[in-house]
This record gives sequence, C-alpha cells and structure tokens, in this order.
Amino acid sequence: MHIVDGALAPEVLIGGGVLAVAGLGLGLRKLPIDKIPATGVLSATFFVASLIHVPVGPSSVHLIMSGLAGLVLGWTAFPALFVGLLLQAVFFGFGGLTVLGVNTVNIAFPAVLAGLLFRGMVSRSNPVTAAVLGGCAGAFSIGLTTVFVAVSLALSGDAFVPAAKLVFFAHIPIMVVEGLVSAASVYLIAKVKPALLQAADQTSGFEMQPTATLRAKQAGEASNG
Repeated sequence: MHIVDGALAPEVLIGGGVLAVAGLGLGLRKLPIDKIPATGVLSATFFVASLIHVPVGPSSVHLIMSGLAGLVLGWTAFPALFVGLLLQAVFFGFGGLTVLGVNTVNIAFPAVLAGLLFRGMVSRSNPVTAAVLGGCAGAFSIGLTTVFVAVSLALSGDAFVPAAKLVFFAHIPIMVVEGLVSAASVYLIAKVKPALLQAADQTSGFEMQPTATLRAKQAGEASNG
C-alpha cells in the first residue's frame, strides 16, 4: 500500500497533502480523551502489520487493519494511521516523506468510510453478526485503498497505468485475509469490550464524558454535601 518517493506527479502530492492535513485536523478535533489508548493500540497494530510486506511495482502488499481502525476510531483513524506511516517512513524507509500525505489519505480515508458505513450496524449486532460485518468492513477498506492507490498512480502518468492495474489485482487475496482477521478481531471486541465499537465521533473535541467512576464520585460528594 505504500507508494514510494518519486512515483507521483507534483499535483498529486500537493492534493494528497492538503487532504491529509484536513483529515488530520478533523480527526484530532474529534478525538475524545477516553479513546486515546485505543488510538495508540490501533496505530501500533497498523505499524506492526505493515512491516511484513511484499513489494509489487512501486507499491507493496501487506495487512494494514485499517477497517478495524475505522470501526473503532472513526475520523480519529487519520492521526492514528498517519503516525504509523510516519514512523515507517523515518525508521524503515517504507513509502517516503514526500508521499506521506497521499499514503495517509489512501489508507485512512477508506478506514473512515468503513467506519461510517459499518460501525452503526456492528454496534447494534450480536457478536457473530458483528464479526461478519467487521470482516466486510476490513475487506471494503482494503479494496477502496487499492482503488485510491491505483488512481494516484494513474493520475501521475500513463506509464504508471500497468502498475496501477497490478496493484489492484495483487491486493485481492489481501482483501480476503484482512476481512478474516478483522472479523476475528471484531468478534473478540464484541464479546469482551463492545463499548469500543460505539461511535467515536459523538464528541466534537477533546471533552471527555464523565466515566462511571467519576459520576459515582460526584454523586457521593453531592449527597454528602
């Protein structure tokens, strides 16, 4: 999924950078404090999963778990995945700094769309149904990311059209594997901590709703007063 430095036209790089900044701003604005631990865990999950990759032309194929990130984090998937991409570019040379914006949009925006489309249904379903929907979200996110990568390459010149087609077909098996892994992950979350699958975008900024413990403490103080 990583497009390397030097593969894209300047206008594609600029457009991707602008969209990435907008997505990061919105994601940070919608990040509730109680979702920060989950954001860090999913950013690390993406980072580790993406380390095992197979080069395919100017890109590479690997698991990214972006569908799961979108289901749990919503728009906050943008900063979570951005951090993973930045660290990979700096420490391992995967992708690159000049294409960081495009890579972020190509991976994070499909994750957000997967969350918007599937999270409501997942959060209202029993664990088995949630797992099936989660698998669909994982496959959908990978498929849309593949389309975005192919379009980014195709917009950079006719010479990249064959590579764009190769990238798309090479990721079909990854869609299946990502769907299965996402389904298993969603099933576990639905059984153990279903609150993680509730919408992450209900808070507009960094304001945290009082936790149950805090509410109990406040109630006790009020009664004692």
